[in-house]
Order: sequence, then C-alpha cells, then structure tokens
Amino acid sequence: LVARVAGLERRMPVRVEEGPPVTVDADPDQLEQLLINLIRNAVDAALTTAGGVTVSWTIADGQVRVMVDDEGPGVSNPANLFVPFFTTKPGGSGIGLVLCRQIAEAHGGAVTLVNRSPGPGCRAELVLPI
Repeated sequence: LVARVAGLERRMPVRVEEGPPVTVDADPDQLEQLLINLIRNAVDAALTTAGGVTVSWTIADGQVRVMVDDEGPGVSNPANLFVPFFTTKPGGSGIGLVLCRQIAEAHGGAVTLVNRSPGPGCRAELVLPI
C-alpha cells in the first residue's frame, strides 16, 4: 500500500525505505487517502527547497509507525496544524491533516507532525495498532 501510494505522486520521486512486512486491520481506502494527504503535503514542502521525500515504517510494541519525512522548510506554527480550516498553503483548505487525524483515530491510531531534528524538514508519523 505504501509503495503504491508513493508511486501515485508525479511531481517528484518519493523514496520508499521498506520496513518489515506487516498487515493492519483497517479500511484500505481510508488509509490510502491518509497516506496520499501526508505524501502530498511532504512533496509540497520539499518542492519549495528542492529537497526530497522518504516514506518508511517500523514495527514495535504492537504498532506500526509510518514516517513521511520531507526536506522542506519545516513548519513555523505546528500548534495549529490540526485545527480545521487552518492552512499554511496558498489556496489550501485546512482539512487535509484534520482528515488524516480523524482516519487514524478511527482506526485506534494517531498522526503527528513535527519538525525534524536535525533538519531540514518535517516528519509526519502515522501510528496504528497491529
């Protein structure tokens, strides 16, 4: 699913660092939409700095963690990222990350977004139970 969704992005190649095989009991269409939104946001950011985007995953403690790392400028106001209709993008609607969080929580998981340290860029992380 991760590799297929990463391959949908046409503006730049999205690198996939495969983790261990894992099966998640979830709605595949909803997870696909969640990943499309996270990857699209990462590519939007990376295009502003000519950086890259990498998607990877790990398994630990009964959870899968899917990380979407971009080499963009980072987020200047992370406190408002999950507020409905708040956007940092020209022409953005402010519902993409809110939808991501709702999908993750409906599956017993969570989505976070933090500036990478060391930078540059951000990491969006999806955590789901397995």
